[in-house]
Amino acid sequence: MGRRSGWYALGLLGTCVSAALPVLALEGGELAPIVVTATRLPQSSLDLPVAIDRIDQARIEDGQLQVNLSESLDQVPGLSVESRQNYAQDLQLSVRGFGARSSFGVRGVRLYSDGIPGTMPDGQGQFSQFDLGSAGHIEVMRGPFSALYGNSSGGVIALFTQDGPPGSQVDATVQAGSLDTRRVALKVAGSNALVNYVVDAAHFRTDGYRDHSAAERENFNARLRFDLGGAGTLTLIANAIQTPEIQDPLGLTSAQLAADPGQAGTNAVLYNTRKSLNQEQGGAVYERSLAPGLDLTQTLYAGHRSTTQFQAILVSAEATPTSPGGVIGLDRGYWGTDTHVSGQWTPGGTTVRVTAGISYDHLSEARQGFLNFIGSTLGVQGALRRDQRNYVFDLDEYLQAQWDPDARWRMLAGLRHSLVNVSSNDFLAASGVFPETGVSYQATNPVAGVTFRVTPQLSVYGSYGRGFETPTLNDLAYRSVNGNPPGLNFALQPARSDDYEVGVKSAGARLSFDASAFYIQTHDELAVLQNSGGRSVYQNIGATQRRGAELGASATLGAGFDARLSYTWIRATVAQPYSTCITLPCVPQVVAAGSRLPAVPENDLYSSLTWRSMKWGFSTTLEAIGRAQIYANDLNTQSANGFWVANFEAGLEQVRGAWSFREFARIDNLANAHFVDSVIVNESNTRYFEPDPGQTFLLMFRATYR
Repeated sequence: MGRRSGWYALGLLGTCVSAALPVLALEGGELAPIVVTATRLPQSSLDLPVAIDRIDQARIEDGQLQVNLSESLDQVPGLSVESRQNYAQDLQLSVRGFGARSSFGVRGVRLYSDGIPGTMPDGQGQFSQFDLGSAGHIEVMRGPFSALYGNSSGGVIALFTQDGPPGSQVDATVQAGSLDTRRVALKVAGSNALVNYVVDAAHFRTDGYRDHSAAERENFNARLRFDLGGAGTLTLIANAIQTPEIQDPLGLTSAQLAADPGQAGTNAVLYNTRKSLNQEQGGAVYERSLAPGLDLTQTLYAGHRSTTQFQAILVSAEATPTSPGGVIGLDRGYWGTDTHVSGQWTPGGTTVRVTAGISYDHLSEARQGFLNFIGSTLGVQGALRRDQRNYVFDLDEYLQAQWDPDARWRMLAGLRHSLVNVSSNDFLAASGVFPETGVSYQATNPVAGVTFRVTPQLSVYGSYGRGFETPTLNDLAYRSVNGNPPGLNFALQPARSDDYEVGVKSAGARLSFDASAFYIQTHDELAVLQNSGGRSVYQNIGATQRRGAELGASATLGAGFDARLSYTWIRATVAQPYSTCITLPCVPQVVAAGSRLPAVPENDLYSSLTWRSMKWGFSTTLEAIGRAQIYANDLNTQSANGFWVANFEAGLEQVRGAWSFREFARIDNLANAHFVDSVIVNESNTRYFEPDPGQTFLLMFRATYR
């Protein structure tokens, strides 16, 4: 999928869309999904100047393992989400190229679960509290209006737990598949006059595809929504995750990949690289009507996350007194609150909606480093080498207004002011105690957009926004690769971007689609200055540019057939040259203007064809997925080839009185193709590559009692 094929596919899709417009103008009905992320109010996506997709429960559950977001979100245009085949690290996720450089976790993209942020105030996020087993739907927003959620530039991914059905319901799920993969889950849900409830628990384990890649995970999620009558509603949320030990196979060099893609990376077994995690959090959302057309929403949450990770840092690299060691210990406590008021008025026959709010998020982090050896024994926690207390808070005020001058026009505008403060106390065993140091970042970001209804089923829109992305604590962690000078790298500046987008949307009874084009210019983007001995020192580079187009389309073909197509073309490049040193030994090299941003494919295609028989309760889906080449480093000297892959799933459902049963079978990678799923960007030892396991299968059985 090179440049010529990308332009050819884009032109072909544009021709198909143009040919469909006359049909869409004649169709009746409206199938546009209802979304809340764009405006914090339930509205049809057809009316909004925003690129946004909603993934419903059937797509999340049917034939899926319900462990990784990559299972559900591969059909969303503009979004690249790849499984690392490594549960010690999060998925590689980027939205329009934002977040692609993250070696672990998610940055540049805001994450929410039932209104509770999965993104910390420094901009680093985790998926751990995303419980797919009880998810009702997921919303993915890209583009300018993401700035209204604060310290992010690329987009927003928000998960919403399902509503409990009337009465009560019990679901039991058992899954088994390749690589000795197992998942069992139990879910209880229901509602009555007082409470709507969902409680879900799951246990997952796998041996993994590669050597030294076994994983085990336990999830719990609960949501209780109480109807307080005239006093509104109160929703209580609690979730937890525990991973006692997940093996980390590390990345492979190109030579290792060619020799044996199933092997563990260099020194992974020798140092027993692994990760353990515990996280618990809870929250409350209170909603009530203050007056006709005036509503209040208050959110309060708190949580705790503890992580220990053993790395393969060589003993010789840890010999210097300033080395932080090869074991990272993080203990994080966090809490926050958000309050906003939404009002609606109808002056002069028009409609005006205004939302105003304020949010505060706080993170307290104890970061410690230890040697990963004791004497001649490797892979064990040794002497303390780093001891820091880091604190981050953000205080944001936001205002969003919507004006509908008539039935065909809608105008949206918003403004968000963000203050992010970072401070640190550094207690280095070899160098004494350093006084608290810190830095503050501020930005006031405007957004605006307009939608015009060409017909009842067709709309066009345009929007603009300014983005803001601060360095995360991981970006700030080192000022030098040798630890001298010590302390956080407070010289880093936040990246700032200008984001332009135009699009066309249609929602018909037989065919619906969203097509958009965007241009984004970012200044002071973060990139690696130097890697060595387990340390990454970051720098601000000059401008980068992202140009792209997206298309998502769904069609009902008749005779029980449905089709889905998602295509993304993006060209993400460096606009100004800069110097970097990302390999050992350190030889400074220049990243040329025009170099591609790593881990961002130029072309990405998803397509599926589904057939359903209501009479027999049977369904089957065939998927075809293609991805272009991705670069593994800023210098564009290492890359993973593009690929095509086909997947198949089939399901059967039976109803017997109060019982219903569902069985699914899924085969991924029908042709057993061998390719690289994801890359570890700028890995200092050139261990860039994380290969796909080839052909795998999954069987699922679910029993439901109502």
